[in-house]
Amino acid sequence: MKMSFRWYGESDPISLEYISQIPGMHSIVSAVYDVKPGEVWPEESLAKMKKQCEEHGLVFDVVESIPVHEDIKLGRNNVDELLEVYCENIRRCAKYGVKCVTYNFMPVFDWTRTQLDKKAPDGSTSLVMYWDQMKGLDPLKDDIHLPGWDSSYTQDEVRELINAYGEIGEEGLWKNLEKFLKKVIPVAEECGVVMAIHPDDPPYPIFGLPRIITCEANLDRFLKLVDSPANSLCLCTGSLGCAKSNDIPAMVRKYSAMGRIGFMHIRNVKIMEDGSFEERAHLSSCGSLDIYEIVKALVETGFDGYVRPDHGRMIWGETGKPGYGLFDRALGATYINGLFEACEKDRK
Repeated sequence: MKMSFRWYGESDPISLEYISQIPGMHSIVSAVYDVKPGEVWPEESLAKMKKQCEEHGLVFDVVESIPVHEDIKLGRNNVDELLEVYCENIRRCAKYGVKCVTYNFMPVFDWTRTQLDKKAPDGSTSLVMYWDQMKGLDPLKDDIHLPGWDSSYTQDEVRELINAYGEIGEEGLWKNLEKFLKKVIPVAEECGVVMAIHPDDPPYPIFGLPRIITCEANLDRFLKLVDSPANSLCLCTGSLGCAKSNDIPAMVRKYSAMGRIGFMHIRNVKIMEDGSFEERAHLSSCGSLDIYEIVKALVETGFDGYVRPDHGRMIWGETGKPGYGLFDRALGATYINGLFEACEKDRK
């Protein structure tokens, strides 16, 4: 297992120096954030990031993410040109040592929350999605902006995209995902890169948009589209774990045993009675997921890929990018490292 930490580049208030001080930290997860989807990443940016990480004893070998342009997901306009650009970005990442590329195929919105700073009784804050805060919202009629939505879109552009996805539906999205995979996976194989798809977050329809990376049956279907170790999962326990129907330890055990998990995002959520959820501390007892059983499944199936502590709470007065503070994610990394050590020693 290789422990990793997401870093948003030089604009991130959390320095590589601080990240390097977290025990057991190996890899940096980052991307070129100043280039629009559908454009080629400058090699200078990748080379600089690689050098910055190495200067702090860290390895830049995971990209999260190379965004997939909406026209690729919709299969329209200059999709073939956009696919060529995507393949070139994979080649450039590989040239500078990247071994894993995470991406998603979520229409319009990468993730959906209704609040980024829900205060807990202990004073910490975290991301939440409450259905009662979603009631009555209709982006086709109202001017609304929820956390996680791309602010670069105008309201008219959001409406056009929602209507376009409504026309192609789930099967159209599956068709376009298959075209994407058949183009990029051979390139990833040639470059020694594992492509790891992130699940939909949350894993069910929002505002009628199709969602397909949501459950075991759909993950099975996805992996069969291109049956290659380079076509793998970024198994996010918090995203898939928002749905009570998903047995996360069992899914981790299954796909890890198949060798089809390239990247693990480990975080905890508390599922409410109505299906709403709150992001919680990583400790199993703080949420609805058994993090011990998840790590145990990874160890017992010989998982040797990348792991990162996903979204953390804001604690101890820290301010910054919601979910991506230093303190709680560092606690999460230490907790996960401890579980791995205990499970590995127990195996011996």
